[in-house]
Amino acid sequence: MADEFKGWKGDFTGFFLGLRANNNKQWFEAHRKQYEEDVKRPMLALLADLDEEFGPLHRVSRPNRDIRFSSDKSPYKLNIYADLERGGYVALDAEGLVAAGGRDRSGRELVAIVTELRKKGYEVSGQELKRVPPPYPQDHPRADLLRHKRLIYSKRWRVGRWIATAKAKERVAQAWRDGAGLDAWCARYMD
Repeated sequence: MADEFKGWKGDFTGFFLGLRANNNKQWFEAHRKQYEEDVKRPMLALLADLDEEFGPLHRVSRPNRDIRFSSDKSPYKLNIYADLERGGYVALDAEGLVAAGGRDRSGRELVAIVTELRKKGYEVSGQELKRVPPPYPQDHPRADLLRHKRLIYSKRWRVGRWIATAKAKERVAQAWRDGAGLDAWCARYMD
């Protein structure tokens, strides 16, 4: 059973900055306990605390990068990320915490949902096509949304004292609650 989430109290920032400077197996193995205690354990506790509202754990990233087809051969990721089945995505790195959600595509209701998320300070983005897809005209009133192949909302908070408290959990939960309208619209019209 996971611990109760109380924030990231250890030196996760130092861990990620150290890994950025020494991204190799020898450094990582020497600091594996710090990764497990200061980075991964609080992430698992956060997800366990949120699973009743947002569903069970879907995945937690591994620290290793897949470098087979990458020009960057750094073996380790400079963040940890995870998601829950009915929640969204959460990531932690040296700079801060990100909570996000969304799906892989638009109507008047979607415009209202996206507008409301932007008013609350969320970035709404996604992979965009260069042109509005057929059969829609290029000057369609919702052309900006029609060009999205996927639609994702996100909010990033810089590291501060709050991250070492349970307030981090509330920020993630509120982000996923705020994005529930977009998730529901996407589930209804895209899944």
